[in-house]
Amino acid sequence: MTRQYFGTDGIRGRVGEPPMTVDFALRLASAAASVLAPSGGSVLIGKDTRVSGYMFESALEAGFVASGLDVGLLGPLPTPGIAYLTQALNADFGVVISASHNAYDDNGIKFFDRHGLKLSDELEARIEAALDGVPRTRDSSSLGKAEIATRARSMYQEFCRASFPADQDLAGIKVVIDCAHGAAYKVAPRVLAELEADLVPVGCSPNGRNINAGCGSTRPDLLQMTVPGVRADLGIALDGDGDRLVMVDNKGNVIDGDQLLYILAIDRRSTGELRGPVVGTVMSNLGLERALLGAGIGFQRAKVGDRHVLSMLQASGGILGGETSGHLLCLDRTTTGDGLIAALQVLAVMRRTGRGLDELAAGMERLPQVLVNVRLDQPLVLDEAGGVREAVLDVERTLGDRGRVVLRPSGTEPVIRVMVEGESDGEIRHFAAQIADAVREAAASGPAQLIS
Repeated sequence: MTRQYFGTDGIRGRVGEPPMTVDFALRLASAAASVLAPSGGSVLIGKDTRVSGYMFESALEAGFVASGLDVGLLGPLPTPGIAYLTQALNADFGVVISASHNAYDDNGIKFFDRHGLKLSDELEARIEAALDGVPRTRDSSSLGKAEIATRARSMYQEFCRASFPADQDLAGIKVVIDCAHGAAYKVAPRVLAELEADLVPVGCSPNGRNINAGCGSTRPDLLQMTVPGVRADLGIALDGDGDRLVMVDNKGNVIDGDQLLYILAIDRRSTGELRGPVVGTVMSNLGLERALLGAGIGFQRAKVGDRHVLSMLQASGGILGGETSGHLLCLDRTTTGDGLIAALQVLAVMRRTGRGLDELAAGMERLPQVLVNVRLDQPLVLDEAGGVREAVLDVERTLGDRGRVVLRPSGTEPVIRVMVEGESDGEIRHFAAQIADAVREAAASGPAQLIS
């Protein structure tokens, strides 16, 4: 069963253009209800701070109530918060209205099952198949009802707080928290304040249009300036829906997802808590793999996307995994990627060891890595692009075991991502440009079907 609308992380697009329209959201609610709760039940709806979230929330609410489902409205709350609450409140499934790290004029819709896990490809395909039907409206006696879930935010805050050691606090640690004007703008500062951190909030004043704008995990420049400027010990940057994390040390250096994963893995091993291999992705820095293997910790690579990382962790019995972008999975603490919980785990390591972020990350030598996004006017089948294959093989022969090349189509936009890493920054920039040119030439030579 193929999927037309669901990508690597739900359905996403520009607001007002298919599929991100009100009529589609209404049909999607009816289709999802027929697949995920055909006999009735309950669903939770959460969102980030985009102005379009109100519109999609209302459309989904109408579709679910018409299908006979009771709806709990969570309001702005991080994506992992909806995952947790879906399980904690015994809902049949949860829905998140968010386009994650994208600008405000995009939005998206994604689902969690009753266990707080993302849906399988099969379930997403079944929902898409049901979209062809007419949205169902039950008679008045069978309609659902909607209400605001008043305790939801405090429940999630307590859950996050409980992931931090009960015998520790953050008193005396100065933290700059950047919530990207997104879904975590209330929860994250409150949890850190409860732990007695000396807090400096930025990116915590959403207006519906400033989400991810010049701030957050995808734009840590603001945090890099602020942390040394206010003489903080560290900075925490989340993305718009709160499932990504990058951090900044006291000197203003970015500590990315690979480095944070290394810190957590080394600590979990020292405390005897580490189980199974650490799982990264094909895009994870080679320096992470070398550092973990050098420390006697197994490492595996999954396809890009936290759902693939989760699947490999479950298959291998591991508890730690993640992506360079900051999607970090701590399965000994929660079921999905959670930026705030991951940050609390790193803070716990700092508090217990008395070491700064820069010192904790020093054991991993991050190799230079260049990522070039080649935007396409027409689709391209990489397997059939001979010039691209030749360019990649030529670079791989030159690099040998000193580096890697990864080419992959984006799951959310018409882009081919060209990643080259190695020991020389100048060399890999030259190689990345060389391969990107080959991709552009192949795309210009004629239309074909994009592979995923």
